[in-house]
Amino acid sequence: MGLILLRVANVLQRLNTRVLWIGTSLAAVAITLMVVAILVQVFFRYVLNSALPWPEEAARFLMLWMTGLAAPAAYRRGAFVSIDLLEFALPRRVGAVLSLLLLLIALAVLGMALQFGWKHVQSGWLFNSSSLKLPLGLIGMKAVKIKLAWMYMSLFVGFAMLAVVNIELILRSVLKVMGRDEGLDPLPVMTIAEAE
Repeated sequence: MGLILLRVANVLQRLNTRVLWIGTSLAAVAITLMVVAILVQVFFRYVLNSALPWPEEAARFLMLWMTGLAAPAAYRRGAFVSIDLLEFALPRRVGAVLSLLLLLIALAVLGMALQFGWKHVQSGWLFNSSSLKLPLGLIGMKAVKIKLAWMYMSLFVGFAMLAVVNIELILRSVLKVMGRDEGLDPLPVMTIAEAE
């Protein structure tokens, strides 16, 4: 049983490493575009005295996607705020049991968040963005307003990725309780410099 869990954990670890690398790369692109949109708005508003209608909503759209794509990697690296003093003060296996219990509670919360996130995405197809449009006029077609579901999807995608990371952490904790975690690669941890 322990060998099967170890193999599943290793596969999930490799999958998460690749997917989270892609997610954080896309999050970096999103934050770059967000800064550009904000700077464009600042220029138009304060230099040309003519504010544009779309940069604020575009920045919000990009911020939500940046958060949804970056949060799972931060969670996996232990970058969320946590109080882990008790876990480290307890014997190794007892601390692993406590960690496992907390991860199971987190998985239940993420399950509920996934349900609410999916409902939000479904309702988002009913509403258009107030200012964001696909610039189809560039190819001779009429511009189409973007559905808000594309913005709300960032929540669902982020919760789904968090749930997969959480399942990997649960498997790691189970293996730690069983004393079979020596075959796992260590997770990257956040350094103090990154926290600042």
